[in-house]
Amino acid sequence: MKIGYLGAGAWGFCLANLLAENGHEVILWGGDEALTKHLMEGKNHPKLTEWKTHSNIRLTMDLKEAITGVDLVVESVTSKGFRPVATRILEYGELKSPLIITSKGIEQGTGLLLSEVAFELFGENFRDKIGCLSGPSLADEVMRKMPTSVVCSSYNTAVMKQVQEAFTSDYFRVYPNGDMPGVSFGGAMKNIIAIACGISDGLGFGRNTIAALMTRGLHEIRKLSVTKGCDPETLNGLSGMGDLCVTCLSPLSRNYAFGKLIAEGLSPEAAKEKIGMVVEGSYSCVSAMQLSKKAKIPVPITEAVYAVLNEGLNPRDAVIALLTRAVKEETK
Repeated sequence: MKIGYLGAGAWGFCLANLLAENGHEVILWGGDEALTKHLMEGKNHPKLTEWKTHSNIRLTMDLKEAITGVDLVVESVTSKGFRPVATRILEYGELKSPLIITSKGIEQGTGLLLSEVAFELFGENFRDKIGCLSGPSLADEVMRKMPTSVVCSSYNTAVMKQVQEAFTSDYFRVYPNGDMPGVSFGGAMKNIIAIACGISDGLGFGRNTIAALMTRGLHEIRKLSVTKGCDPETLNGLSGMGDLCVTCLSPLSRNYAFGKLIAEGLSPEAAKEKIGMVVEGSYSCVSAMQLSKKAKIPVPITEAVYAVLNEGLNPRDAVIALLTRAVKEETK
């Protein structure tokens, strides 16, 4: 296939290289001009420093070039950047090929999943051309060809099959799942819980604490998922529990690392600067709080993370507040 790829950050670069290695022709557009020029000069990626751009990838700073005459358009921008980039695409007319979303987040203000943002912008007639790819997948490990399993979804089984065929390799296994909201929602919410786990480790707490945060965090995700009509069973799978595990337990996770830095005394702004990449959980935490308040569904871990990031709550006080909440029946 000929594939237009939008976003040359660590995840975009990783998946573009995977597609190129699978034999596809990839046109990689980067919104960051300095990064794109850096890669055009044949240099290694600054966040994946052991690797250069695959020979099947052609780099461009022309967005129109990346989306014209291709079989698929895949995006790995950011949750915040998704609408602006999609709006720019519309300036060139109707998008002819399917759009596959790999960014994980919920838009602030609207509370929309990124697939819902695409529906809004491109129109309901474009619904069957939208797909997504999500699951437990750290860029560094994928680049090292470590066995990885993820999920693809679409309202159109033909698009789902196309994504599965494009990305599947002998180390990257892609399972289909028709629950688009569930696949998207799990990937967005797990980042918030990962920040909480990073804070916990930064405070010196143990595995008991992490187990509690992950388990109760998944419970929060499932409760709030009703606002998007998700199938709860999807959240027990790779794009829910699977992604939650890898993001909460690995120091390679930027959301986990962000939380740990905050617990160690850095401000959210300083922590983001030190990581040098977008921390999606920080953005989606605001969106999740907006959904929670609108639906009147309590999400205490998310509330604690929000208070630490946006209201100056001391991380240790946030843990105490969680532990002193009234105890309810576990499944409620």
